[in-house]
Amino acid sequence: MQTDHKLLWDKCLSVIKDVVPEAAFKTWFLPIVPLACEDKKVTIQVPSQFFYEYLEEKFANVLQMTLHQVFGKGMILNYRVLRQSVAEEYATQNADKPKQMTSANGAKAPFTPFTQVAPQELDSQLNSRYDFDAFIEGVCNKLARTAGESIASNPGKTTFNPLFLYGSSGVGKTHLCNAIGLRIRKLHPEKRVLYVSSNLFRIQFADAVRKNTTTDFLNFYQSLDVLILDDIQELVGMNKTQNTFFHIFNNLHQLGKQLVLTSDKPPVNLQGMEERFITRLKWGLTAEIARPDTELRKKILQARIENEGIKLSNDVFDFIIQNVTENIRDMEGVLVSLMAHSLINNKKIDLALARQVVNQVVLIENRQLTVEKILDIVCKYFHLDKALIYTSSRKQEIVRTRQITMYLAKKLTDYSFSHIGKVVGGKDHATVVHACKTVKDQMDISKAYRTNVENIEDSLKL
Repeated sequence: MQTDHKLLWDKCLSVIKDVVPEAAFKTWFLPIVPLACEDKKVTIQVPSQFFYEYLEEKFANVLQMTLHQVFGKGMILNYRVLRQSVAEEYATQNADKPKQMTSANGAKAPFTPFTQVAPQELDSQLNSRYDFDAFIEGVCNKLARTAGESIASNPGKTTFNPLFLYGSSGVGKTHLCNAIGLRIRKLHPEKRVLYVSSNLFRIQFADAVRKNTTTDFLNFYQSLDVLILDDIQELVGMNKTQNTFFHIFNNLHQLGKQLVLTSDKPPVNLQGMEERFITRLKWGLTAEIARPDTELRKKILQARIENEGIKLSNDVFDFIIQNVTENIRDMEGVLVSLMAHSLINNKKIDLALARQVVNQVVLIENRQLTVEKILDIVCKYFHLDKALIYTSSRKQEIVRTRQITMYLAKKLTDYSFSHIGKVVGGKDHATVVHACKTVKDQMDISKAYRTNVENIEDSLKL
């Protein structure tokens, strides 16, 4: 039977062709190479680990039925994953293809990285401005930055794989993951590094499915040494795209390749993601990049004005720091607007102009939050008499109100732990630290608790 294995496999293909869609047949069965048939075992070669996993997940029953029909009952299917480097294989397959694809009217087509023909020609899509030198370190991003530098020195070889960065919009996630990619390319020029947004990844996958080029798509992504995927929350609800990335993730991780992912929320809060995917996202290090505190905002603003060669008076500088507190992007936008107003209108950058520009970006009056105001809002939300906060009572509803107030006060203001504790029932520094940790833990394990905290936070921003 061994000498006839190719003929018998052709019979298998004839059977399979009648029971699966034509596109699936061409994509998942024609690339299979029959190697041997002996000892009740049929050995076939598949291009990649992903290919094997997909066949087992989607077509296991079809394959088993076909083997029994053609080879007889009792036959076992044995896979052999192609050992050749996927990058080498893909470069060979596409050696004669043009580097840049164009549309029918001659216009440059949207970026499609898997049309690149050789490792050294890969456009990593990294922004050269977003390097480590331009990334200002503070308490809120120190862990993430330190992990990023460690990864850049030794990609795929640290325990930080994957590195999952999360935080609200504009706090520096994209900057940091670009810095990691740029440093890796500098220290390890032989590495294939790609930065891609989740939205673009989704578009590329949909385009590959439509054009029946999913094999090229998968081979390209599995040839990478470092994959940086930004804003992974955009894959929520995209089940087919999630499933594809799940297998790419598995394959790269098993091969010791580095993955860096960003999101606006931690893995545990990515509702709409498959549980098996969320589990893998938590394999490495999950690091938050929090809202910049006062000291970091001062460092960043000072660095930006020095880089632009402009001067701000102390009162303008302080006004921006005190009122633009949510993210770095807003602060940079304010600075650009101030420069534009000054140049176009030939006006000096004074406090009046700063107030005008800042008021277009943030509602100044809503930024003057105090611990007292937060306490009032939290008590009102839980229908609790504020006077009970200052008692020694340890009733659950009172303790919960104190802790949530402390957590939101630390998150939304720049007051010290000691000041917050003093206002919220005369508690000490350690009590506030413990309260913040307790609230974070409860938000991770209780959807109802998290909803309450988020609702209160939203009301404070109105």
